[in-house]
Amino acid sequence: MKKTYFWFYAALLGIGGLPAALSWAAPGPLPQTPVAVSTPAPPVPGEDNPGEAAPQAPQRSAVLSFASIAPAPGNMTLRGTTSDGYAEFGVRRDEVVSGALLNLDVTPSPSLIPGLSQLKIYLNDELMAAVPVTREQLGKKTRLQIPLDPLYITDFNRIHLAFIGHYREVCENPANTTLWMDIGRDSNLTLTYQTLVVKNDLSAFPLPFYDARDSGRLTLPVVFAGAPDTGQQKAAAILSSWFGTRAQWRGQVFPVFYNQLPEQNSIVFATNARRPDFLKAHPPVTAPVIEMRSHPDKPWIKTLVIWGRDDNDLLQAVRGIASGDVLLRGEQVTVDAVKPLQARKPYDAPNWVRTDSPVTFGELKTYEGQLQSVGLQPSSITLNLNLPPDLYLLRSTGIDMDLKYRYTAPPARDSSRMDVNLNDRFLKSFGLYPNSENNHLMVRLPILQGLLDAGANVSIPALRLGAANKLRFDFQYMNPMPGGSTDNCVTYQPVSNKVVLDESSSIDLSHYYHFIAMPDLRVYASAGFPFSRMADLSDTLIVVPAQPRADQVEALLNAVGTIGAQTGTAATSLSLSDNPAEMKGADKDIMIIGTLPPGMKDDSRVNLLLESTRAWVKTPVRQTPGDSVLLPDDDRAAHAQTTMSSDGPMAAIVGFQSPYNDSRSVIALLADSPRGYSLLNNALNDSGKRAAIAGSVAVIREADVQGIRVGDIYYAGHLPWFERLWFALSNHPVLLAILAAISVVLLAWVLWRLLRILSRRRLKGD
Repeated sequence: MKKTYFWFYAALLGIGGLPAALSWAAPGPLPQTPVAVSTPAPPVPGEDNPGEAAPQAPQRSAVLSFASIAPAPGNMTLRGTTSDGYAEFGVRRDEVVSGALLNLDVTPSPSLIPGLSQLKIYLNDELMAAVPVTREQLGKKTRLQIPLDPLYITDFNRIHLAFIGHYREVCENPANTTLWMDIGRDSNLTLTYQTLVVKNDLSAFPLPFYDARDSGRLTLPVVFAGAPDTGQQKAAAILSSWFGTRAQWRGQVFPVFYNQLPEQNSIVFATNARRPDFLKAHPPVTAPVIEMRSHPDKPWIKTLVIWGRDDNDLLQAVRGIASGDVLLRGEQVTVDAVKPLQARKPYDAPNWVRTDSPVTFGELKTYEGQLQSVGLQPSSITLNLNLPPDLYLLRSTGIDMDLKYRYTAPPARDSSRMDVNLNDRFLKSFGLYPNSENNHLMVRLPILQGLLDAGANVSIPALRLGAANKLRFDFQYMNPMPGGSTDNCVTYQPVSNKVVLDESSSIDLSHYYHFIAMPDLRVYASAGFPFSRMADLSDTLIVVPAQPRADQVEALLNAVGTIGAQTGTAATSLSLSDNPAEMKGADKDIMIIGTLPPGMKDDSRVNLLLESTRAWVKTPVRQTPGDSVLLPDDDRAAHAQTTMSSDGPMAAIVGFQSPYNDSRSVIALLADSPRGYSLLNNALNDSGKRAAIAGSVAVIREADVQGIRVGDIYYAGHLPWFERLWFALSNHPVLLAILAAISVVLLAWVLWRLLRILSRRRLKGD
């Protein structure tokens, strides 16, 4: 029966041929060590020439650590009341797993009874092994190697570890602290993959170029015939941003090749006049065409070729992918027309919380079952709140949240509760009561620390909200455990508790202004701002070199791809030019890649210049950690300008006010060498390094990334005059106190005069 299932699965994938190494006979014992990568596979029939033997499809091995596939990165501790642990992993559609070995570092409690205590391992709810705890293992770390049957591995897989622990034979308490088993962080899963040859069919696009089941970073090479002109770069940038919307948290990188076909799935841009040598024999096209082809020597490697008569055809083809990928099918399609029906609005990025109306929890969830949990101690329910980074919350009285929830009622009125946390900081608790029917809270999340309204209100500490936020709900149950003596034992059956946040619960951010102090590279690194204000980058102009090197084009694609991942929308309306003069007449935010144009090098607002091996930077009087835009003017003032020359690589990101429009910004991505561009690309694609980008200047070196805030600030956005007045006084508390005192005196004087007038009129009338 298993043999039939796997042949059917292979047929669904459109496999041109299966290697004999993947035997469908009943599996025997699996080896205790991973299968070597160099294990030969027999020939696979060629897809384009079925009668000829194609090169053998390769195998590869991968080690998935529990830190990457388990919910928590640290050790996994299984207890009597929380006895289940999970690890999840996916398998690409163009691969099958031919071998799997689970390596567990296990430390059982020294108080367990050997033989009665055990660990059960399930793969997709199928029992793989039941390992008893022996006397020699008690209190000691032990390495367990459990072979997993690859026939039970599918697209999405879950490993379930079930701990059964006993510390005495009768009248046990599952909450006893001696019941535990620790799964070490060095535990891992070793998999051997067999590559499959799939058909050239765009119906499954974006497979195999991007596979949602692959949790690793997307690496997708982009190929040009030579140094691309601005039209080809723009088309590639739009397509990279679209792939960024799919990759999102995984990350994405787009290596660039000139007239070279890489040894992996890739994207190729070609026109009738400019095409790579390996496509010279292809007949000219008469319209925008999207074609899926096999590598000429390795049929399991696929190439997506974007064809066009000229650059305009390339742009139409990639816009067709960005807006109509569901229409793709067959080996190739022709994009006849792409007609935008409605212009995008500011701050309408799909990945951001809506600010024009209340947004429900159902809109915020990213997968089914996210708003519910089950267990003796249910796991946390978490929601991501990605906010526009320029949301002005300084004088806000609070964020309103309409919270509806259901839960298993505790048997008695006890300390069971729901805890609300924001960005891993505790806010407030709400009790869980038996027979309670009022599970509806109008929760206010004030922004000012210390201002707690009466009733069910929660205080969010000031300035703790950022571009990316995590709202977490923890349900804590007392779970009373009946007990007794060994002669008079009270037994019971544990019942799991269930908790649910209703999808109609909502949070309202519709009454806030958009206003932010700039330059602030932190909001660029975390949310692509100010370019992401318009999700399709319609207010963005990107200036690139006239004859770009491959690493400079890669920096462009990585930068735009990262913004696409942050907004969830392809950059279909961006403007791109290699003529710096176009910046003067454009009412747009500007991104510069390469070097600063000559006209900007002497601008007083530029705080760093990087050319070849020479660089200079301005540094402030005082560098305060935390990147606060509310620093005193004297602390931001430039203290010194230092110039150095060195052969060592360096890159930098510089932000400053546009010299052509006071309400617009310029962000320049600079590097001094090919290695410098490598540092820049690594920083753009590494979430840890992006978190260190801040201030008005970010210096990227081999050792670290350091942000500096220096120079004057300017403001982007709009505030009414009264809010602008309060904002201006927020940095001057003494002046604010003096004005408040003067206001009180004037008000008292006016009231005194008014009372005197009323008194005289009354007396005169008498």
